[in-house]
Amino acid sequence: MICTSIQRKDADGIWEILNSAQVEMAEIRLDLCDLDEDDIEDIFLNSDIPLVATCRIARPGNFDDETLAEGKLLKAIEAGARYADLEIEASSRMGRRIRQACGEYGTILIRSWHDFQGTPPEAILLSTLEKCRRFGGEIVKIATTATSEADCERIMGLYREAEPGTLVAFAMGQAGRESRLEALRKGAPFTYAALTESEATAPGQWSASEMRKAVYGDFRFIDPSAPIRMPSSKSFAQRAIIAAALAAGTSHLYGYSSCGDNEAAIGVARALGADVSTSGDILTITGTGARPRSMGIGTVHAGESGLTARMAIPILASIAKGPVAITGEGSLTKRPLAGAHDIMASFGVILRPDEPRKTGRKEDVTVPLTVSGPLIAGRADIDGRGGSQLISGLLAALPMEEGKSVIFVHEPRSIPYMFITMDVLRKFGIRIDSEMEGGDDFMESQEWTLCSGINFRIKGGQRYMPADFAIECDWSAAANFMAAGAIFGSVELEGLDSQSLQADISIMDILIDAGAGMSQLEGATPSTGPIRVTRAPLKAFDTGLENCPDLFPIVSVLAAFCEGESHITGVGRLRHKETDRAAAIVEMLTGMGVPAEIADDTLIINGMGLTRRILTGNLLRGGKFTSHGDHRMVMALRVASLGASSPVEIDDTACVAKSYPLFNETFGQLLLV
Repeated sequence: MICTSIQRKDADGIWEILNSAQVEMAEIRLDLCDLDEDDIEDIFLNSDIPLVATCRIARPGNFDDETLAEGKLLKAIEAGARYADLEIEASSRMGRRIRQACGEYGTILIRSWHDFQGTPPEAILLSTLEKCRRFGGEIVKIATTATSEADCERIMGLYREAEPGTLVAFAMGQAGRESRLEALRKGAPFTYAALTESEATAPGQWSASEMRKAVYGDFRFIDPSAPIRMPSSKSFAQRAIIAAALAAGTSHLYGYSSCGDNEAAIGVARALGADVSTSGDILTITGTGARPRSMGIGTVHAGESGLTARMAIPILASIAKGPVAITGEGSLTKRPLAGAHDIMASFGVILRPDEPRKTGRKEDVTVPLTVSGPLIAGRADIDGRGGSQLISGLLAALPMEEGKSVIFVHEPRSIPYMFITMDVLRKFGIRIDSEMEGGDDFMESQEWTLCSGINFRIKGGQRYMPADFAIECDWSAAANFMAAGAIFGSVELEGLDSQSLQADISIMDILIDAGAGMSQLEGATPSTGPIRVTRAPLKAFDTGLENCPDLFPIVSVLAAFCEGESHITGVGRLRHKETDRAAAIVEMLTGMGVPAEIADDTLIINGMGLTRRILTGNLLRGGKFTSHGDHRMVMALRVASLGASSPVEIDDTACVAKSYPLFNETFGQLLLV
């Protein structure tokens, strides 16, 4: 990226520059700008673009000068500076203070060294690089002065000793002018440019407009003209639809948006005898007041929805008078319901598939199948590695039975979805107690990924009551737009709750770890304001998606545009999605020219930042790709297409109707500028 250096401006002048559409990143020279503490806080707290706080020390080692610079840098760090630039000549006392503050506030520390007289021998350059690293430099900046091509070659040789994204090295002076552009080709996360040629902060510095033309040429970035509203979460909607169908009375679900899986849940609700109508985005459901063994039901159709099918199994086993057939379509009929046979047998329920799979293994039961109850309250230990959906069905069904039930889920996966189920059921009057277990790390952090087991204690004899509430917007859909903004420009999304239980809210942490810019604007409540994501230098990341497997496709695209090698664990959760999603992701990435492989349970992706891809001619390859009928793959392919050198043709984009029928239309709102 291009970091525009700003000097000799007051607060108003800086804001005028930062609000310019042409500035993608900026360095604020706190030593050269007329800013008081309030100005510094306001700028670094409220700017949406990545900012570097720089305050050169007039006389390194002089206590008064260092104290002044330290105070300004600390103020910027505390206010949210993305980067803080500290000269390696600063005293160890000042270095410790700034390093500690950067660690506390999540600011990336740049340790810098400048030689305004010349370019020293290679040994001195290498020693300086190592010193800057040793004293906390997550990014090292080394700028020397060049008088010859040999000087430039020496300074650029440092990139052989650094991981991409961790070094900004170039030569000042007219002889070193091209090295500022070459730094980006070598893997520098950004290079510096001046507002105008007359405002250069060092000899040989390009103007920002010159640098933009040289770097980006005619590449087009995204910048939607208005905020984009996300659809309702089908995770919440499907659970609420089923719960409303079981309630005695009329429920109203606000903010509803239709999709294939939601309509499948409505179909099941109607099969249970509920009356369902839609007016705009309001779903009105008059339920049946279901009781155990109270309903004569012959068949329900789950469409292509795995959640609907799995939730229906325990519920039908509870409320139906006799056996019930569950049918489905598309990929659902090919996806084994992992562990369903044994789990349901623990509660007295028998599952008989219409056509047993060729393997003959009980765990390979698939839809269509017949559910034979009755469901019997009791205690069971369940292997959670097969996912949360059948467990969610048990949590919905067992409270209606007369006896007390206890479910212990060991090695749980998709944990947030179980708590979404509990949250929705609570709105309909169902109470379930739960307790998570884990080792010392879990007890200290309460991180879901460290949880080794969950105890659910379920009181029997409960009845569903009607409820009125707004359905949350969908973080799964939002993840695609957020990644697009982080890589290709900026987006602003409406309707999301940043305190949601949805598993895919993890995209926020992943984007922050990768270096993206993110802020939440003022809204009706502190957690529901519009979320803005902006482009920034992106670096490789490690993450686990065991609890949010739907993020895999789009997070893999994000990794393709992050400098370095990213590792994403949880691949085993992908084998039985709408397709073998793990294989589909590797096929997509390698087909686009991105090195990717699976090792054990980890997807490994070697990425490259967008700026470097443009300069080196390594944009993704276009061509014909298959979605394998998977809505998540379509969304990821569409985002990846923004960074392709030629059109990306997808064989089936209509399958997005499963979760987000308007995705392709909404994606068109990402205006290219």
